[in-house]
Amino acid sequence: MDHPIAFKSGDKRPDLSHDSKAAEVLNTLRSNLRQKFECVCEGISKQGNPTPLNDLYTELYITESGSGEINNEHEVRQIETQSRRAETEDTPIKCSDIFRPLPGQDKPIRTVLTKGVAGIGKTVSVQRFILDWAEGKENQDVQLIFPLAFRELNLMKDKTHSLSDLLHRFFPESREMAISSDEYKVLFIFDGLDECRLSLDFQSDVRLCDVTESALVDELLTNLIVGNLLPSSLIWITSRPAAADLVPSECVHRVTEVRGFSDTQKQEYFRKRISDQSLAHRIISHLKSSRSLFIMCHIPVFCWISATVLEEMCSEAERREIPKTLTQMYTHFLLIQTNIKHEKDYEKKVKDEDMIVKLGELAYRQLVKGNLIFYEEDLSECGIDVAEASVYSGLCTQIFREELGLCLGKVFCFVHLSIQEHLAALYVHLSFINNNINVFDQITKPTNGGKVSLSDLHQRAVDEALHSRNGHLDLFLSFLLGLSVESNQSLLQELKTQTANSSHNNEETVDYIKEKISENPSPEKYINLFHCLNELGDLSLVNTAKPYTKRYGGLRDVKFSSSQWSALVFVLLSSEKTLQGFNLKSLIGDSNDGVPQNTGDEVLQKLMPVVTATRSAWLRDCGFTDEGFADLTSALRSNPSHLRQLDLSYNKLGDSGTKQLSDLLANPHCKLEKLWLWDCGITDEGCVALASALRSNPSHLIELHLPENKLGDSGVKQLSALLANPHCKLEKLWLSDCGVKDEGCGALTSALRSNPSHLRELNMYGNELGESGIKKLSDLLANPHCKLEIMGLDDCGITDEGCVALASALRSNTSHLRELDLSGNKLGESGVKQLSYILANPHCKLEELRLFKCGVTDEGCVALASALRSNTSLLRYLDLSGNKLGDSGVKQLSYILVNPHCKLEKLWLSDCGVTDEGCVALASTLRSNPSHLRELILSENNLGDSGVKLLKDLRDDPHYNLETLDLE
Repeated sequence: MDHPIAFKSGDKRPDLSHDSKAAEVLNTLRSNLRQKFECVCEGISKQGNPTPLNDLYTELYITESGSGEINNEHEVRQIETQSRRAETEDTPIKCSDIFRPLPGQDKPIRTVLTKGVAGIGKTVSVQRFILDWAEGKENQDVQLIFPLAFRELNLMKDKTHSLSDLLHRFFPESREMAISSDEYKVLFIFDGLDECRLSLDFQSDVRLCDVTESALVDELLTNLIVGNLLPSSLIWITSRPAAADLVPSECVHRVTEVRGFSDTQKQEYFRKRISDQSLAHRIISHLKSSRSLFIMCHIPVFCWISATVLEEMCSEAERREIPKTLTQMYTHFLLIQTNIKHEKDYEKKVKDEDMIVKLGELAYRQLVKGNLIFYEEDLSECGIDVAEASVYSGLCTQIFREELGLCLGKVFCFVHLSIQEHLAALYVHLSFINNNINVFDQITKPTNGGKVSLSDLHQRAVDEALHSRNGHLDLFLSFLLGLSVESNQSLLQELKTQTANSSHNNEETVDYIKEKISENPSPEKYINLFHCLNELGDLSLVNTAKPYTKRYGGLRDVKFSSSQWSALVFVLLSSEKTLQGFNLKSLIGDSNDGVPQNTGDEVLQKLMPVVTATRSAWLRDCGFTDEGFADLTSALRSNPSHLRQLDLSYNKLGDSGTKQLSDLLANPHCKLEKLWLWDCGITDEGCVALASALRSNPSHLIELHLPENKLGDSGVKQLSALLANPHCKLEKLWLSDCGVKDEGCGALTSALRSNPSHLRELNMYGNELGESGIKKLSDLLANPHCKLEIMGLDDCGITDEGCVALASALRSNTSHLRELDLSGNKLGESGVKQLSYILANPHCKLEELRLFKCGVTDEGCVALASALRSNTSLLRYLDLSGNKLGDSGVKQLSYILVNPHCKLEKLWLSDCGVTDEGCVALASTLRSNPSHLRELILSENNLGDSGVKLLKDLRDDPHYNLETLDLE
């Protein structure tokens, strides 16, 4: 494929100001597009009063998405999954910026594929983009926009045209313009790839380079998308997820995903849609009370359906039960729409109830085929006269829509897939209740003796849905089962569609569904079965599982059936809190002396769907074996896109488990940002695999924790090679107690000197770095490009000599370091004096300083206090615990606290030899300057009753801000 041209913002080719004819044509095109797209008709295209898009439009949540992600769930269930993902997880993209790279992206974008479930707002996003362009607001570097819907292009299947002829047919005004490869900057928008009935063969040998060359429409489109035709043009394709892979990934430069409304945008929509704000508030409150309904409101079309139903039902005059399930909502919607009569006079040739059944048959037939768009032959198959289509559209004004395809033919569709699914379920239900016909068996005559029951029909429907590869019958099944519930039976009587009585007991259906759940099919399947149980009003399985989500350690000793495990998964997946962060340890608990019913591996295997769906998986100290790790990494490799944080600390991962984990990290779809592997038995061998994986996919990981593993210098050298990679974005690295010495420290600092811009935190606690290692780290800190903000060097064998080098480096580059931990090092008085010189520097940005057990005495405290008195504005936390300061040293610190510019919030003086005398000095100081100190730790000191009372009185006095006081 030819490389796309990188257009610069504001590029206008040619300058139309010197070509009055071209400018006139362009203005005509803009005017026509503005007229076509300035209004939106919710649910219908020809009936009702159109609303200006600018009045109703609510910004949609659009993000960049990884290609190649396969999801076999029904689209509504995909919406549930998306609803649990934090909106901060990905960078949102404004509709107008669809062709503009995100910060840090420098590749040109020619072809954009925007995917999203039916009704999520893809077409409205296109409409917003075109209208903004036509009104001169956005993307003015684009000179021509040609929007082409696949539903209209389908009407030209097997016809031959040149690209010029095709554009002239859809956009007659373009006849006056010569559209060549470099004459104009053109954008083609192909809306609704999932509706395409053309044969898009991207492997075809047919190569077209001339816009006047004739070929089949299929071939024109593929050559345009590939870039053979008009390689400088921009291409925007929209599609439902299931059809997104019809365009090869190598032809697409950006994949975006429309996720519909965020929770805030849902509420904004209802406040715009409903003028009575009190009524809007009641509707929002009701939708929030039903999680299944509120989740569906991610889909803008469902918001419109809900508003239509609830605006009528929540009025004071209405006393009926407000819908709480999807089936109730859609059945009420159907009832409302059939009560809306078309304003024009017409000869009524068909009864409302007969019309609904015919539409239901069409909905069912096309649902089985996977079609959302219908043509004349599809209607004829169901006995619908095409000439009467507008009558059907009039009686059910907002259920069934008729569109005109530029005099090429008529295109029909239901307003949304879910309405099609509801009508299809209604048709199957009525066929059985009224005529004793099981449509799954294509029986055309009533069954003999009424041997087939409604339960048999339901069980057959359950089987059909379970056997569906992409879950396309899942919502249909929920509707079908929900229609048999008594509350919906009365609505069907109002519709006059149900002629026979149905006093059905759903116990057999419930038992059958539970049996299928116990067989434990894929999570996508059994999760939908729980939604079906909810439609039937049975929550028994869910209620047995709920207590185990709240008790610590309950799962280690409980004996669950497979269906109860599935119920637990369903409950956990229904919890937004759990899906943001899942702590498996809290469910497993600690081991006991008895034999547990479930091992860590077994619990992990049962709850794997939760782990793969969560954003943060806390799996520390769960007793996993190699088998458990193999299952975990295999599951995460097949579904890696959600997980952002993974904690496997204190599991015996070993090098073999680390290698499996490395395979996951190397997956280009893995977006893991934070990884904890404390004490996992990793050696330098495992470090080789880990570093290799991260070098091949380094762009996402920002935190890596490897404390208490035997990496040694050789393992750290491997990680150093990773840090030297310019694509490495690692910001936090913990190598505490990893056996790192001088040699490893040298490799680490060398790598960070060559690529110092990203790392912000480095923790080397418990490594014998020695003086030479500290000097190397000091050289790194002195580097003006070093951006380290947090440095952990506790228990690293630093003496006063190393402190001199450290202090010298920090004096020369003080602008970034905010936290420094030197606890457990033998700094002595001379070392502390060196640090004091840093603190006295007005450019010093240190906010936290930990000097626990560093051999500081009252003499060192004098130097420290003197420095802090001269530069107190930034330090917030000071830990001097375990040093023999005595009362004289504490008095010196009191002089700091009395300074009105002192911002110290936390002061730790545990085990410092403080007595009542020191307490008196502290209390006096805090009374004179009480505004900042929040936390004071004086445990393990020889405090008398009088000193304790003084400080407790301060804590209890509301005039002071002391929140935490530890005197024990």
